[in-house]
Amino acid sequence: MPEASAWVIVVPVKATTRGKSRLAVDGFDRVALARAIALDTVAAAASCPLVSQVIVVTDEATLPLHAADIPGLRFVPEGEARGLNAAIAVGMEAAGERMPRAALLGDVPALRGEDLAVALRGAAGVERGVVADAEGTGSTLVTARAGVPWRSAFGEGSFAAHRAMGCAALEVPSESTLRRDVDTADQLRDAAAIGLGPRTAAMLG
Repeated sequence: MPEASAWVIVVPVKATTRGKSRLAVDGFDRVALARAIALDTVAAAASCPLVSQVIVVTDEATLPLHAADIPGLRFVPEGEARGLNAAIAVGMEAAGERMPRAALLGDVPALRGEDLAVALRGAAGVERGVVADAEGTGSTLVTARAGVPWRSAFGEGSFAAHRAMGCAALEVPSESTLRRDVDTADQLRDAAAIGLGPRTAAMLG
């Protein structure tokens, strides 16, 4: 059961024909691999004890069918939104401000629900928070307490941009699965060394 201060998590997922254009792994279909990574990320978020709902923002028409076994999901069309932050804003508008909210990138296939819970417990004590990626330059998670207007600046150098916006750096261990996002084959190998979610692991054999 979710804890009292349950969170809404917004996960933007590009249509798989456009997503993960830099992720080229010999012998594997990029579209299917991108879908598996997104589904493992969403499933891990839904498994977190502090999360009451996961809102997936996507124009990928088949994604709800592939995610039918994951509880607690709500799908919102990306529509006319242009870019990652605009897509997240669509999800945040659907979520409202009554509950604490977080945006989680949809490319963290080694994520475990308990690692997300560690970050969210820390985020409960700040108005806005951010988790750096494994390289320390990007962001994998941005949070806002209930009633705090949403803002995000995902993209190149986003960790510094989020800190400049007033986000507190959340104390998440360097080895946390939340920090290992995947854009390249090398990063996918790093995630595999941590332990991939079941869909991505099955694809890679």
